[in-house]
Amino acid sequence: MHDFCFTIPYGLAVLAGGVLGYLKRGSTASLAGGAGSGLVLLLAGYLSLQAFHKRRNSIFALALETLCSIGLTYVMGQRYLETSKIMPAGVVAGLSAVMALFYLYKIATGGNHIPAKSE
Repeated sequence: MHDFCFTIPYGLAVLAGGVLGYLKRGSTASLAGGAGSGLVLLLAGYLSLQAFHKRRNSIFALALETLCSIGLTYVMGQRYLETSKIMPAGVVAGLSAVMALFYLYKIATGGNHIPAKSE
């Protein structure tokens, strides 16, 4: 599976969560953190997709995805430990941890598999 296949939906979910947190509770921290992280993930997913279309891997996009997911795991994991609330802190921390492991796996295996060019 290619990283952008998961990064784009993950980025949309994080972005939506940040906007929802702002609309529901007026939390500017949710808006800044969620929307900011979501937009960074969407940008990284887009860069990775564009590189794949050019039959390349984007190391920059993969690094950005990995750092963002590790950051979200840490921040939301801390928030979960403080509040013990599953939603949203526990869910975002868990999802981000899974995504971080996926990105680390992609880094370890050399990025996206680029199929041989058909002639």
